[in-house]
Amino acid sequence: MHDSAIPPGLLLLRTFWAAMKFPKPLFVFLSASQSAVALWPIPRNLQTGNTLVKLSPNFDIQVTSIPNAPQDLLDAVARTTSRIRSDKLQRLNVGRGAGDSAGLAHAPSLARLSLWLTGSSVKSIMEEINKDIAGRSEGYSLSVPSTNEGLATLTATTSLGLFRGLATFEQLWYDDPSGTTYAYQTPVKIVNDAPAYPYRGFMLDTARNFFSVNDIERTLDTMSMVKMSQFHWHIVDSQSFPLTIPGFPELSQKGAYSAQEIYSSADIQDIVQFAGARGIDVLMEIDTPGHTAVISTSHPEHIACAQATPWESFANEPPAGQLRLANAATANFTASLISSIARTLPSTLFSTGGDELNVNCYTKDAQTQADLKSSGRTLEQALDVFTQTTHNALKSIGKTPVVWEEMALDHKVTLSNKTIVMVWISSQNAAAVAAKGLRLVHAPSDFFYLDCGAGEWIGNEAAANSWCDPFKSWQKAYTFDPLASLTAAQVPLVLGGQQLLWTEQSSPENLDSIVWPRAATSAEIFWTGANLPDGTPRNVLSALPRLHDLRYRLVQRGIKAIALQPRWCALRDGSCNN
Repeated sequence: MHDSAIPPGLLLLRTFWAAMKFPKPLFVFLSASQSAVALWPIPRNLQTGNTLVKLSPNFDIQVTSIPNAPQDLLDAVARTTSRIRSDKLQRLNVGRGAGDSAGLAHAPSLARLSLWLTGSSVKSIMEEINKDIAGRSEGYSLSVPSTNEGLATLTATTSLGLFRGLATFEQLWYDDPSGTTYAYQTPVKIVNDAPAYPYRGFMLDTARNFFSVNDIERTLDTMSMVKMSQFHWHIVDSQSFPLTIPGFPELSQKGAYSAQEIYSSADIQDIVQFAGARGIDVLMEIDTPGHTAVISTSHPEHIACAQATPWESFANEPPAGQLRLANAATANFTASLISSIARTLPSTLFSTGGDELNVNCYTKDAQTQADLKSSGRTLEQALDVFTQTTHNALKSIGKTPVVWEEMALDHKVTLSNKTIVMVWISSQNAAAVAAKGLRLVHAPSDFFYLDCGAGEWIGNEAAANSWCDPFKSWQKAYTFDPLASLTAAQVPLVLGGQQLLWTEQSSPENLDSIVWPRAATSAEIFWTGANLPDGTPRNVLSALPRLHDLRYRLVQRGIKAIALQPRWCALRDGSCNN
């Protein structure tokens, strides 16, 4: 494009970027040994200097260059402006930044941050994140100068990209002991930072124990701070059915723990809108045909071995009960309720589950045996028909089915090549899923399960540990390699990954502490990729001080994130390593 064809605003922006050639002595690539800017996830492209810059008392974020800026972007700008002023986070060193105070007296100040949208159309953050997972654009470029009354710029092709850049910008700022807000490693230049993987998620189980809308939205807000893109909502299970489904009110009326512990249709839409405005797509899961005992409270005709004892013979955990998958009426009932809720959600993804099917339950169920006999099908064939019925219902309304790994590896079920498979039993099973040509999301219990290590929750098992012991520390999770055992041809099948919280032993009271900051580890794994900006491999040693910083910032924002080490260690980087 010739300069004469470039709109005046973009020509000014290009001229600005061309001028941003910082003196070499002030401009360094991030290295593992350096006291680095504490960004999480760390950008894939990052250069920093060593100059202090104060935030001007009149600092503002300008979006005037964006015509008809969407409301969720304007709201995001307002949140960023507020957080920069209200975080009041002091640097994690001895003295908490007191050593910077003298230099700040004469430091240059930053007057404003200007947002520029270079894409061909202006859509809301929510519209962008609800696109097909392969079609999302989250990249951005950010420049923060070290000159007095300087202009910082944030550019992206989408509002979603601008939102990701705002999350980075927020993490640059600290307060010294006197209350001056400043950044300590300017100039900062980030060019075309974009995620290595589109799926960077967290799964929450709200069926074993109930979590309020406020609990969920607080979690979503925290997820957005570390650029997570996907909320996997395991909303119902055998223990409770707190979801209101249009046309099926009896499921929650009889299946929820109480009338106060139900997600109404308005609640669902509120959560979906809240998430979308924060760059998060909501993937809802209704696990089938297993994990459905609670449906027997309203539709006993559809559930085999409901409340059967001993439960160990009929289910992985109490109570027992599974959908009668061989029954055509049950299959149609299931497809109807799934499509009824799925069509109210903007996400292109919906999970039908499919894990932990108990064969003995069906062997002992007279109705299932009669249905198999009349159809002339085996149990596996009936499962295939059941799955096709539910998946075809989803496809007919434009949704992509998501399943747990057993549907791909343990059963003879026909899955379209667009199906997404959650690999959970073992990280080693990803290769087998990829070998079938199916897209996958990493959710391995041996790295990413947040509930492991709390002891056995089944009563009268005093000497037992949790099934997935030991506790999965952030260090363990951080060592995960998304491409282990995969061929080069299989790499594009990996969409990303997520950490998960099954809530047999979790509730609103410990939600923050069991999730944060551990869940942020996968956010960096799947945003940054294998290497740090200087080309060296990601490693626990360089991650620790940045994760400390994130944890302290989250606490400042009211998130009860658990400490990683004694504060003495957090203030003395490297002093507590072996």
